[in-house]
Amino acid sequence: MTNSNVDLKQFKSADVLASEVAGDIATGLACAIVARGRAGLLVSGGHSPARLFERLRTQVLDWSRVSIALVDERWVEPKDAASNERFVREALLRDGASAAHFFALKNPAPSPDLGAAAAWDAMANIPRPSDITILGMGDDGHVASLFSASPNLKRALDLQAPEGYVGMRSPSAPQERLSLNLRALLDSRRIIILILGEAKLRTYAAACGAGPVEEMPVRALLRQQQVPVDVVWAP
Repeated sequence: MTNSNVDLKQFKSADVLASEVAGDIATGLACAIVARGRAGLLVSGGHSPARLFERLRTQVLDWSRVSIALVDERWVEPKDAASNERFVREALLRDGASAAHFFALKNPAPSPDLGAAAAWDAMANIPRPSDITILGMGDDGHVASLFSASPNLKRALDLQAPEGYVGMRSPSAPQERLSLNLRALLDSRRIIILILGEAKLRTYAAACGAGPVEEMPVRALLRQQQVPVDVVWAP
C-alpha cells in the first residue's frame, strides 16, 4: 500500500544509523543553504532521536542559517521532563548546533487548542516548505502527536484544512499535546521517519498493509504521493 516515494533503509546498528543519517541530513541542510540562503529543519522529541541528534549537532555546517522547530509538543512547561523542547535543547542544540535558531511551541495559552495559532505564527520563521522533517513512529503507528484515538484526528488528517497546529491527546499518556496537521507535515521537501527495534519494524510492516489511515496515522505519510519519505531502521 506504500507508494514509490517511500524508501526503507536498514542499518546494522543504531550507532551506524545515527552517524550515516546525521551526515546525510547535514548535507541536505548545507545544500539548502547554498540554494536558498537558509534551511528549515523540523524535529520530533521522544527518546528515539537522541543518538541521531548527538551526531547531528557536531556536523560541520553553518548552523546560524538553520531554523529548527518541533513537529509536536506536550503542553507542559519547558523545564518539565516530558517537554520536547527540553529534550531538543539538551540533545541537539549544543556544540555547533547551538548557533541554530530554535522556535519553541509552548506558550502562555491555557490549552493547546488556544495556543495553536500563536505556535503556528512562530513557524513563520521556518523556511517553507521545510527542507527536512524528522519524525518518529509509535508502536501504535502514530506520528508526531497524531494519535488514532484522539478526538481531533479527523481534523488533523484533513488535507483541505489550512496548514497549522492542532490540539491532540494521547490515549496512553493523557497529557494534552500540540501537533502539526498532515497538510503542514507534508509541506516539506523530504521526510525521514526514524524507527528502532524489531517491534517498530513490525509496526511499519503492518502500516504498509491494508487498513484505514485513522487506525495507524503513519499510513497517511506512507501512501501520499507528494513528498519523498525515507524510513530508516536499526535493531
